[in-house]
Amino acid sequence: MLTGESLPVEKGPGDPLIGATLNKLGALKFEATKVGKETALAQIVRLVEAAQGSKAPIQKLADQISAIFVPVVLGIAFVTFVGWYFFGPPLPVNADTDAFTRALINMVAGLVIACPCAMGLATPTAVMVGTGKGAGNGHPVPKFGSIGAGRERQRGSAG
Repeated sequence: MLTGESLPVEKGPGDPLIGATLNKLGALKFEATKVGKETALAQIVRLVEAAQGSKAPIQKLADQISAIFVPVVLGIAFVTFVGWYFFGPPLPVNADTDAFTRALINMVAGLVIACPCAMGLATPTAVMVGTGKGAGNGHPVPKFGSIGAGRERQRGSAG
């Protein structure tokens, strides 16, 4: 279960077993060599906690950009509202909306188009999906900094 085999794996005398191992045939005699914090499940829990407590470098960059981008977009939206409310072209006599509604619609359109939340939400979501896929394939990421460090080591050894 923890190692991800989709088909049964044959085990013989002396082979290590992990919790949740299924015995398909015959008798099974085993000795617990690891308990508590030493078990595979406890190690996985520690890795997940460490990964959740750290941020990927790209996520830090997205946070820095969003810290500037969001206030700028909100400022532009406010200027758009004021511009359309006070300086917009005159409404036709039989218009279904008033100047406030027209200004509000244009402000919201600008917010939706710029949508600063896209970067703030997409980056952590992509990181979460990537680490989930990695863990599902047997490659858990203990800390996000280790991804960048591995890339730097590869560049150093390749060049």
